[in-house]
Amino acid sequence: MAEDTQQIEITPAWLDYKQAEAYSQLSRTTLWQLLSARKIKAARIGRAVRINRESLQEFMEEAAR
Repeated sequence: MAEDTQQIEITPAWLDYKQAEAYSQLSRTTLWQLLSARKIKAARIGRAVRINRESLQEFMEEAAR
């Protein structure tokens, strides 16, 4: 029986700082400032911070106008 080798690509809705930096090309400091100003959404689970990808995308689109 042949195994299915098709890979499923998953795009996370919540990004860690490194993923958010790569996604937006913004620095960690800038992301932190945006979070502090509540311009993008984030969740803190324990010590981990996860940034909402959709809110980051919306912020970038607003900034481009």
